[in-house]
Amino acid sequence: MHSPRPGTPPQRNIRLSLQNISTVTKMKFLLFIIIFMTISLAYAYTKISGQMQNMHQAQLRSLEEETMLRSELSDLKEKIDGLEKTAKTFPEVRFLTYKDRKRILVTGGAGFVGSHLVDRLMMQGHEVTAADNFFTGRKRNVEHWIGHENFELLNHDIVNPLYIEVDEIYHLASPASPPHYMYNPVKTIKTNTIGTINMLGLSKRVRAKMLMASTSEIYGDPEVHPQPEEYWGHVNPIGPRACYDEAKRVAETMCYAYQKQEGVDVRVARIFNTFGPRMHMNDGRVVSNFILQALQGQDMTVYGDGHQTRSFAYVSDLVDGLMKLMASNCTEPVNLGNPEEHRILDFAKIIKGVIGGNSNIVHRDPVIDDPQQRRPVITRAKNRIDWAPAVPLMNGINKTIEYFAQELRRKKHSERNSWMPDFL
Repeated sequence: MHSPRPGTPPQRNIRLSLQNISTVTKMKFLLFIIIFMTISLAYAYTKISGQMQNMHQAQLRSLEEETMLRSELSDLKEKIDGLEKTAKTFPEVRFLTYKDRKRILVTGGAGFVGSHLVDRLMMQGHEVTAADNFFTGRKRNVEHWIGHENFELLNHDIVNPLYIEVDEIYHLASPASPPHYMYNPVKTIKTNTIGTINMLGLSKRVRAKMLMASTSEIYGDPEVHPQPEEYWGHVNPIGPRACYDEAKRVAETMCYAYQKQEGVDVRVARIFNTFGPRMHMNDGRVVSNFILQALQGQDMTVYGDGHQTRSFAYVSDLVDGLMKLMASNCTEPVNLGNPEEHRILDFAKIIKGVIGGNSNIVHRDPVIDDPQQRRPVITRAKNRIDWAPAVPLMNGINKTIEYFAQELRRKKHSERNSWMPDFL
């Protein structure tokens, strides 16, 4: 018989103990892994849930923004559709090819005469630039052309140089009524001297033909009646009207100096009393004064005895004359006015008779240096440019009264009184 091996049971016990320890360790390790994975999964779930919630909120915000954007786009589309339905329309202008279409500058283009001239030039199909500092001009005189491809409006004072490319220049910029040109005499002188030099300089640089709007005031209080272009005038050089009278005389002198020295192609129009729609309400001249006073039932003011005379041309006739003079080869000064003469007192009675009412004609002290007689000789205009006024006085008066009556009825800005000539 074999005897048992010494130490066998203890070794088995040791092995069993080691196995037991190994099993416990494994279970602990497995438990640790399970706990770690549980924590990791919980963290991952929390993070993913937060991200999902953020994404959901972002989607909600995106939907809200998209809804708002769609609403705004819808509103904008409705506005655009409305604008298209009420899109600004322009008068049908004549089409000119590049050979015939001219680039024309009108200084004082938003003023009384200038705006009427702009209308005619635009209707003929030319490209027109109106420059105005709006001292007496008004944007609404030309607002019906704003946006047209052939028209541009510049807020510009011609005392400062203007650098543009043009073929013709109608130089009309200047206050023309006594209250306006006496308001700032130095400015009036600068406009008619420095401003004219600037326009002559522009004409020289771009070889443009230039027409300067002079005035019957260069004749002053005339000693020759009626006044031909050859008459040199009778002007008080230091009187209250001298800032305008003498400035225009110097402007004429500069035109002919530039013509002789620099070869500038100039035209000079001596404009007599003109009236019509778009006259400034505070113009201070005979026609506007009498019409406004009569329409408002005020006394009609005559300065002096009323025996001083004037001749009145309707604005469309004057525009015809300006355009014919520009198109002609006449470089001498040309009188543009109506040779039909009226006493101031008689003219007041005519206005009162048309309007009616209870206005009284009252006399005030005469104005210093007020011309006693004013009537043009228009023989040169007839012979050289084939021009004579055509609109009867009463026709022009009725249109002017209608314009001022509408102006007085305006109570809101939306109540427009953008008077349109018959050809528009």
